[in-house]
Amino acid sequence: MSLFRRLPAEARKSLKTESGERVLTFAGAENGHVVATNLALHLSDGTRVPYEEIDKASWDEDGVRVLTTDGRWHIERIAEPRMLPETVRERVNSTIVVNKHVSLPGRGGVRLVARRPPGGEVLGWTFVFDDGLDPDDPGLRAQAEQVLEGVRRSMGV
Repeated sequence: MSLFRRLPAEARKSLKTESGERVLTFAGAENGHVVATNLALHLSDGTRVPYEEIDKASWDEDGVRVLTTDGRWHIERIAEPRMLPETVRERVNSTIVVNKHVSLPGRGGVRLVARRPPGGEVLGWTFVFDDGLDPDDPGLRAQAEQVLEGVRRSMGV
């Protein structure tokens, strides 16, 4: 029996999946169900978060906190997470093509991260500057862009 059929009826009715998307695991949440598919994390409020848009997910005894790449936090209260933490970690990690920290001249460093949707092409690169560096500093961003071009050439990405 497929996992989709094991979902409670109300979760099956409200789950909006894309073509080729299949349920991997799910857990009951305070306001419905959280469902992990092969392409996205579906939250109890109907929000669909593709794995390549999850910046951070953390778990504790109360549930899950998900930070998306647009800076929004989503919090789900989950009593029994089942396989959700492992599944989300694996699916998010599978979207990372490159994750490389490089030093910037005299200023600390920047982490260069390239992500892609499952089975897709690289969407773009993200700069994660070391603590204390101003990501809005145009000179710093220019240095990071130069370093990125070197990394892209050397890795063919």
